[in-house]
Formats: sequence, structure tokens, C-alpha cells
Amino acid sequence: MKQSRQALVIGLGQFGLALARALEENDVEVVAIDLQADRVALAAERTTEAVQLDAMDEEQLQRLAPASRDLAIVAIGDDSRESSIIVTALLRQMGAPRIIARATEPLHERILRLVGAHEVVNPERNFGERLAARLAYQGILGVLPIGEDLAVTEITAPPQLVGRSLRELELPRRFEVNIVAMRRRRGSGDSRLVMPRADELIEDGDVLLVISTPAAARALADRR
Repeated sequence: MKQSRQALVIGLGQFGLALARALEENDVEVVAIDLQADRVALAAERTTEAVQLDAMDEEQLQRLAPASRDLAIVAIGDDSRESSIIVTALLRQMGAPRIIARATEPLHERILRLVGAHEVVNPERNFGERLAARLAYQGILGVLPIGEDLAVTEITAPPQLVGRSLRELELPRRFEVNIVAMRRRRGSGDSRLVMPRADELIEDGDVLLVISTPAAARALADRR
């Protein structure tokens, strides 16, 4: 039987609480941590365990055995940058195998990396960038970054592509994009996911799931 992954989520503001709940829904056992009792009570309703403690207290944090968890997420908000830096450094000293820390601005991000974060996220900036791409380009429905240079982009099939096959379109060569899946509407109004074949014809209303650079996805979406 596969053992569930385990994560510490430290900081239960809006971002941390939403993240803890979403991880639980994806079969990750979450220990949710905050100094405020009301936040801990909210997390306790939908996480494996919720603990009220000061994560900057080295002894208290060590009791949660960070080295034995798959993930340690420092989701402390921008009202306490110093705390997020100290907690990240402590987790690295305690041997946490993967530390993901939330940053609020570039200098904060650089410091978090210096003290030991394996990955740094800025949810407000990321959301703003994805929203801007969707608003600026008519055919883009959503963007999910998967690295520094790549993203999965949902694009409404441009009219110039409708009725043509993927083999005919040669999208990897012409646009440097790869279509990995398509969402296709059914007669009932809902949609199904289609894994495209080379001879698959693109239909009007298809939503293309594209892996590419953001610029390449925008160029494809502009084909109207």
C-alpha cells in the first residue's frame, strides 16, 4: 500500500490555509502550524493535524520532525518577513528535504534562497502575471508556469487551426509549441479531455493545452 506524503505548512493566512486544504484533498497528510489559535482551529477541520506553536522556537519546531516530512512549506505572510526567513533557515538546519517558501518581493526571495529554501514562490505576483496574460490575449484561458521558461497554457483553438490535423499544422516546427491534450465540448454542454493523435482534427470550440514558452503560446493564440 502506497504511503501518503507528509507536509508541514507553516503560516495559516489565506494562502497557507488554502494550500493546506488543497494538499489534503490531493492525499497529502498535512500538519498545519500557526501561532494564532483561531487559524489553527480553522485548519483543524480539514487537515490531518493542526498545531498552535511559534515556529521560530527551535525546540518546538524540532518536535515536528521536519527531516522526516516530504515537504515543508513556509507560507508566512508579508507581515512577518523576518519570521519566514528564520523559519526557513531552521528547517534547512534540521534537514528538511524540500523547503518551499513564500516571498513577497525580490529581495525577500533572494534572502530565502540564501538561507536554504529549495524553491521560492510569490503567489500574488504569479497570479497577477497569469491574469494579465489571460486579459491581454483573447484566446488564452489560463497559464500554469512549470519552470523558468516553460508553461502549460490553455488556448481556445484559433479559427485558422480549426478543421486541420496536428500533423498538417506542424505546430512544434512552426510555433515551437506542443499540444499535450485538448478539452472538447460534448453535446450536453460539458467537456471531455482528448489525448490528441497526429491525425486528430481540431474542432471549433476546442481548448488546447499547450506546453511552450509563454511567448510561443501568445503567438499561437494570436492566430486569428
